[in-house]
Amino acid sequence: MKILLAIAMLALTRAEIIERMKAPPLTMVQGLVSVYGNCDSARRREYQQPIAGFAADICRKLYAGNGLKERRFTSPRIVITIGDEQAAVTNVISAIRERDGEKQLRISLPSPEHSDVEALRAAVARGFFLAMKDVELNDEEAMREYRKTDPVLRAEDSMRALDAWRKEGESSGEEADEEFLKTMRTVHVPGMIFKSEAAVFGSRLYLYPDNYRFPFAGKYTELSFLEAIRVRHQDMRVRLAALKKVTEVVAFGGGHGEEMDDLVEGYSKFLRELATGEDNDAELYAEIQALYEKLKGMCK
Repeated sequence: MKILLAIAMLALTRAEIIERMKAPPLTMVQGLVSVYGNCDSARRREYQQPIAGFAADICRKLYAGNGLKERRFTSPRIVITIGDEQAAVTNVISAIRERDGEKQLRISLPSPEHSDVEALRAAVARGFFLAMKDVELNDEEAMREYRKTDPVLRAEDSMRALDAWRKEGESSGEEADEEFLKTMRTVHVPGMIFKSEAAVFGSRLYLYPDNYRFPFAGKYTELSFLEAIRVRHQDMRVRLAALKKVTEVVAFGGGHGEEMDDLVEGYSKFLRELATGEDNDAELYAEIQALYEKLKGMCK
C-alpha cells in the first residue's frame, strides 16, 4: 500500500502534493473519528463530510447502544483516508496501527464513490470497540454488536432466527421453543411489518373446531377461510368459529402500520360477514381472494 501511494504521489505536481498535505482533516465525535482526503479538493468537498457523518452516526449508535458516555480524544482512534482512484474499486482497507501508545484503526477508501458501505460500517464499528474497550473484533463480530443497537436490524436478526426455527420443524428445547413462540407474538418495530411477521399472520388464517374429536361437518379438523364459506352451510359451528377468530386476527395483526391495519380490518369484516351468514358465497369468495392477494404481496 505504501509503495502504491508513493507511486501515485510521484505522478502529482509539487503544488498538488502540498495542497493535499495542507488540507485539514474533518474530525467528529469529540475527536474519535478523523477523515482525511488524499485526493483533489473537488473530491474532498464531495465525500469528506458525508463519510465523516456516516462514521459519526455509527459511533453515536454504538455509544448509546452500549450505555457509554462520549469521550474526548486528543488524537483520533478511527482514521479514514479518501483516495483518488478513478476505477470502480469497492475495497475498504483497514489495519490497526499504534501511535503514541494508543491503537488506531486506519481505514482507506481508494475509490470512495464505489466503496462497500457494509464493509465500511463494519470497519468503523471495529474501530469503536478498539478505542472504547481495547477489543479487536473481526467484521462479523463487530456487525453483530452493531446490529444490536438498531431496532430494525435487531428485529431482522430475530426474524431470521425465527424462520430457521420454523423451517427445522423440531424442538430446540422447551425454554427455546417458548422464547420463539413469544417472538411470534411480538411487534418488533411498531408501525412496520417484516415478511416473516406477515407469513406468521398468514399461518393463523384457519378456523378450528373447539373440540378436535368433533370436526366441522363431521370431517374437517381445520378450514381455510376460503373453504369455510362453503362449509358454513353444513355446520353452524363454522360461523361461531369465525366470530371468535376476529379477536385473534386483530390481536396478532395490529401495530404493524397502516397497510397491515387495512388488511386486518378487511379480514375482520370478512369474518363478521361469514359469521352472520347473510352475504352470498360469490361476494365472500371475491372478498377473501382479494385479501389473500394483498397478504401474498406483503410476504414476498
